[in-house]
Amino acid sequence: MSVEAAKWATVLGEVGFDVVTIAGAGPVDRRVDGLGLEDSKTPSPADIRAALGDADLVVAENICSLPLNMAASTAVADALAGRPAVLHHHDLPWQRERFADLQGFPPDDRSWVHVATTELSAGQLAERGICATVVHNAFDVDAPGGNRATARAAMGIGPGERVLLQPTRALPRKNVFGGLAIAEALDAAFWLTGAAEEGYGPELERLLERAMTRTIHGNPGLDPADVYAAADAVVLPSTWEGFGNPAIEAAVYRRPLAIGDYPVAEELRAFGFDWFPAADPEPLRAWLEHPDVRVLDTNQAVARRHFSLARLRRQLRHLLDSRGWLP
Repeated sequence: MSVEAAKWATVLGEVGFDVVTIAGAGPVDRRVDGLGLEDSKTPSPADIRAALGDADLVVAENICSLPLNMAASTAVADALAGRPAVLHHHDLPWQRERFADLQGFPPDDRSWVHVATTELSAGQLAERGICATVVHNAFDVDAPGGNRATARAAMGIGPGERVLLQPTRALPRKNVFGGLAIAEALDAAFWLTGAAEEGYGPELERLLERAMTRTIHGNPGLDPADVYAAADAVVLPSTWEGFGNPAIEAAVYRRPLAIGDYPVAEELRAFGFDWFPAADPEPLRAWLEHPDVRVLDTNQAVARRHFSLARLRRQLRHLLDSRGWLP
């Protein structure tokens, strides 16, 4: 289960639902063969219906949004036809080059409610005749800070070493090259937490080998709070993000952020965040040399005001109540 799906499951439980999780693998309540992203077996709509049983409401987490496993996406849409469901859209086909020409997706049904994580995605859905409610991703905005000393020791980071954290996977759109460039300009170690995906491994290896600064790759079981605590600053140089959770996490954990000009970044910035440009390392360098805690205060306050789990609880309760779906 994804992090966002887990948050929704928690909130749905708090508003009165008995939550049952279903997937093709992993620590879930019920499994249906063929639902995994790389499963070769075609899942049966009948098996999906049987797993759903007499559920009052189904939340489809991105499976009917971005068809990375088209057979599974189609089977889930078939199984959900005519029954109350929330299609929670994190990514949409036209936002990925390989699905840009796909027609007829995401599916729609009069019994469903569509929820998009950004205004940008909701607008793009509207252009295609699908009305979607915007519910931005939510975070534990009161999460305690991590243990900086323990985390840095675990990663072999020296006491006076400056560390720039890129808490993303490694894909072309994550712009690891841009993150490395900022770290080199700041004379900082570069820490990339996520693995390479979609065949990006060889390119990532080449980039890390040629880096002009020390690189750290991976996250050996550290909590997110500890990872952010170990860093001096965060970089999110992506050219595209469906949302960009590190932007909000950096605010929650009180770390300055240098961010790229991906489209949703402007939507998030409009809430009042004070961020540095990923394209120019000098503003972040100046801040690191003379830190102004007001930047961190501002960003943390914005995150608490607009991206809390309490806000998610209110929005979901209102959405479900408007359809008569609350228990």
